[in-house]
Amino acid sequence: MASSNDENDSRPIFFFDIDNCLYSRASQIHDKMQELIDIFFVNHLSMSPDDAVMLHQKYYKEYGLAIEGLTRHHKVDPLEFNEKVDDALPLDEILKPDPKLRQLLQDLDTTKVKPWLLTNAYVNHAKRVVKLLGVDDLFEGITYCDYAQPKLICKPSKEMWEKAEREAVAKDIESCFFVDDSHLNCKHAEERGWKTAHLVEPMLKLPRTPACKHTIRSLEELRQVFPQCFKSTA
Repeated sequence: MASSNDENDSRPIFFFDIDNCLYSRASQIHDKMQELIDIFFVNHLSMSPDDAVMLHQKYYKEYGLAIEGLTRHHKVDPLEFNEKVDDALPLDEILKPDPKLRQLLQDLDTTKVKPWLLTNAYVNHAKRVVKLLGVDDLFEGITYCDYAQPKLICKPSKEMWEKAEREAVAKDIESCFFVDDSHLNCKHAEERGWKTAHLVEPMLKLPRTPACKHTIRSLEELRQVFPQCFKSTA
């Protein structure tokens, strides 16, 4: 992944979420991650499994990340959490190179947009996923939740959008495109002024209230939603 942060580069940014976005929720990585998080709560907070699940969900709803609640209220080391959760996932047994995803990303017109990753995961997990999917060379940079910092900044906080715009060198808010599977993240991104698409895979029900202007069932629909970002097929 070649980082591109040339301040003279005026291309709009196309931000892609990673987990449950670049790969399907059907992989069950999310479920395995939730199990490991619950185990972490049980082991580190001496809780019952039921209480661990409840507190895990409470922190996720309040902060967007379980680790945010753990660091705020229990002084847990985020890097230890990352080692026991994200780094412990057997991703190499689950994820394989995805030719269809690679073709979609190759069809982005990079003379017009800068492909950029935007994730609440730590950098280790993020890089591991895109490498296993065989698309790590198609992004020009990554903005992630830095578990090594005293204060965790993650989506959907205002600071995370600002961090992404700064690191990707977005010329203005209106030149930011974004796709994510999170209803909350998409809602906040669109409220900020980003051109946003909410990915809701076919196995999921469509939300009663749309998160944003565009709801898509697959990443392939980005070609129709944001045609200005893709190479012309004419």
